Amino acid sequence: MPRPLVATIDIAALRHNLGVAKRCAPNSKVLAVVKANAYGHGLERSMRGFAEADGLGLIEIDSAARLRQLGWTKRIVLLEGFFDASDLPGIIEHRLDTVVHCIEQLEILENAKLNGKLDVHLKINSGMNRLGFVPSVCKGVYKRLRAISAVRDISFLTHFANAEDASNARVSLQQQVQRFETAIEGLPGDRCLSNSAADLMHPECAADWVRPGVMLYGATPADTTAAEFGLKPAMTLRSEIIGIQHIVAGDAVGYGSSFVADKPMTIGVVACGYADGYPRHATSGTPVVVDGIKTRMVGRVSMDMITVDLTQIKSARVGSKVVLWGADLPIDEVANAAGTVGYELMCAIAPRVQIAEIDSPE
Repeated sequence: MPRPLVATIDIAALRHNLGVAKRCAPNSKVLAVVKANAYGHGLERSMRGFAEADGLGLIEIDSAARLRQLGWTKRIVLLEGFFDASDLPGIIEHRLDTVVHCIEQLEILENAKLNGKLDVHLKINSGMNRLGFVPSVCKGVYKRLRAISAVRDISFLTHFANAEDASNARVSLQQQVQRFETAIEGLPGDRCLSNSAADLMHPECAADWVRPGVMLYGATPADTTAAEFGLKPAMTLRSEIIGIQHIVAGDAVGYGSSFVADKPMTIGVVACGYADGYPRHATSGTPVVVDGIKTRMVGRVSMDMITVDLTQIKSARVGSKVVLWGADLPIDEVANAAGTVGYELMCAIAPRVQIAEIDSPE
């Protein structure tokens, strides 16, 4: 039989979470973000789960083309745009929208000889200082884009640095909104500002489009739990106990002997390690559920295994069911304990992990 580590993707949960995003912004269209293989959930599964979205956003041109092959007919936006002039014919062929975020992309478009039209999303750097044009040059960039015969439609977007912490003293949400509005004042075109945190927490930022990402998969960028926002986990990572050790006070567990027992303990070995995507930097105390009972990881994460405390779980045995995150254990809780974010855990699922699919009833 195969190794008992399975990531189960719930299509109904994807569908449900999209519904939450739509209800948070009832007057906006929804661009569902499916980059990084839909945060590890799979393009084809996410396409079905997000069938009611108005468009899909990602950064990988080959994956965008794959969505067309799979039958997606609505809008697809390349959130980092194109990387070379040679990308443009394929973008037109597959009817992809492209972000333009830098002068180099603008110049490529100006110099390209294109057989067809494309829609452009002008990205504005409103304070994230990652991608985008500074507000003072945006009207000039718009004018240059408008002069390109291949450009059919121009929209505007920005990205919030602190939507989950709107009053951040360095870059506040309101500052970014004001910079964005100043940059495009008087210019026609759809606007898109809200990411997951803004969609969930700041309905006043909803514009023509919202752009949810991690919330669609059942996690949250905020301190509030996903469940409190009405979100459901779309990925559950399950395994089994494959070995048990009984140790006494003073015995150490794992590489580096970083965990030392202060009393007699029962230690379970779980078939899951950092080569499967479980975070190597997770420390003793990171939550795990065994036979429906929450316990903790102890010792260091190995390539193929983690060790957990079974001392108080009398039913535990080889073959006991383990939930690493998902149903019965929110991914954000695991991520917080491991000093990371739910995004990373989802995206890190390794190819060797079996994937199962369900479409549970609402």
